Amino acid sequence: MTVRAMRSTAQRVQVLQAEAKELENEILALVRQQAPELLGLLGVGPITAAPILVSWSHQGRFRSEAAFASFAGVSPISASSGLTNRHRLNRSGGRQPNRAMHTITLIRMRLDPFTQTYVARKIAEGKTSRDAQRCLKRVICRHIFKILERADRSRLGNVEELAQAA
Repeated sequence: MTVRAMRSTAQRVQVLQAEAKELENEILALVRQQAPELLGLLGVGPITAAPILVSWSHQGRFRSEAAFASFAGVSPISASSGLTNRHRLNRSGGRQPNRAMHTITLIRMRLDPFTQTYVARKIAEGKTSRDAQRCLKRVICRHIFKILERADRSRLGNVEELAQAA
């Protein structure tokens, strides 16, 4: 590559990095508006929260936490055979929320001492590390579902209060 081509490529990279930062700030503002509690969780940033919120859409879309987990692809499916009793992850469902849950899981496994203890306990119970990760994804999904349900209820309450005041 010539010096001119390298300089041009470097300038393009800088422009794209600035654009990516602007878009991430816009996503952050939207996520803060919709579910600021979600950003308080370890491992959840604007880029991982956005696909979860898009999948969530609104309260009442999912009848239960299990339905949300199934949609996100983190619900267990029995893969038992004979005397072997085991489960695997659901391969159906949305790939974007599944990827977000996977990212959150990896970050927590690396940084959170409580999560590390949980995974160690699951492995001590005889589960493989992949099974322990599957269980952790389900726990995280359950926690996120509760946060989103609570956030929607509080927003709905604020709307009803404003309607009554008007």
